Amino acid sequence: MACFIIAEAGVNHNGSPELALQLVDAAAAAGADAVKFQTFRTDQVITRGTEKAEYQKTHTGNGDQYDMIRALELDEAAHERIAERCVHRGIEFMSTPFDEWATDLLLRLGMRRIKIASGELTHRPFIEQLARRGLPLILSTGMASMEEVRRSVDWLRTCHTANDQPDWLTVLHCTSNYPALPGDVNLRAMQSLAHELRVPVGYSDHTLGIEVSLAAVALGATVIEKHFTLDRSLPGPDHQASLDPAQLRELVRATRAVESALGDGIKQPTTSELPVRALVRRSAFTRRALPANSPINADNVSFLRPGDGIGPEHWEELQVRQTARALPAGHRLTWQDLG
Repeated sequence: MACFIIAEAGVNHNGSPELALQLVDAAAAAGADAVKFQTFRTDQVITRGTEKAEYQKTHTGNGDQYDMIRALELDEAAHERIAERCVHRGIEFMSTPFDEWATDLLLRLGMRRIKIASGELTHRPFIEQLARRGLPLILSTGMASMEEVRRSVDWLRTCHTANDQPDWLTVLHCTSNYPALPGDVNLRAMQSLAHELRVPVGYSDHTLGIEVSLAAVALGATVIEKHFTLDRSLPGPDHQASLDPAQLRELVRATRAVESALGDGIKQPTTSELPVRALVRRSAFTRRALPANSPINADNVSFLRPGDGIGPEHWEELQVRQTARALPAGHRLTWQDLG
């Protein structure tokens, strides 16, 4: 199954519906499977005076987290336009809900799966409400311990109305820093989640570049989520830690290449190798002219390319044979030459 690539627009629209539509276009042009936003009412998420994270202070100036997030809200009409644009461009519409109003809106707009943000992992009443909607869930696990993730998955499993389906839940490993340093990623934790929870896993990537995402694909990620922006120089909390459209296209291309390279795991020669095999392996050739009844030994026979005759893997069997007739020097042996 192909890795599901989510182009995370998030709040990189800076509160502009027009910019949000351009992000949809860019994600579709890059070949992403889905483009995802965030749907919230600031009053339902943050109290006034909440301090910004350090990376947010760096890129958004003065003010508290409430003011910053309030400026990034999109209203219902904007969401409708975004969902319509996704249909028009042939890309799946997603947005992370942060309250029940947002969930109702997004499901009315046809959203087919629900993403649960890392910060909501411990928000039991809310995520249980999301589970009761019965749609496939994607749970990010930034900042969480294995015990916290296990507990949240138990809540979701208890409440989900279709938890017997193989895709009812995908758990994403995540490091919630912007940007995350590769040394802080601990990508093997994604495999630990798969082993512990027995559900599909993926990776929500906050590092710069695409290398760590590709490593996650190679390690078995079924979902990759990656922030992107139209312009990394724009003001806002996430632009500088995001891919630009060209990088997003490269992520999609490289992901598909890695998937193709992973193959089926069966060790066997590929069709493309077979002509090469005959050229680079070796066959038995006479070192000199040999009369009939000459022994086959290292003095009389050597192994040279090409490998379209009797190969050296048959050396033990060859040593008990003799020539059935006289053979010239440099002759490629066949079984018919031997008695």
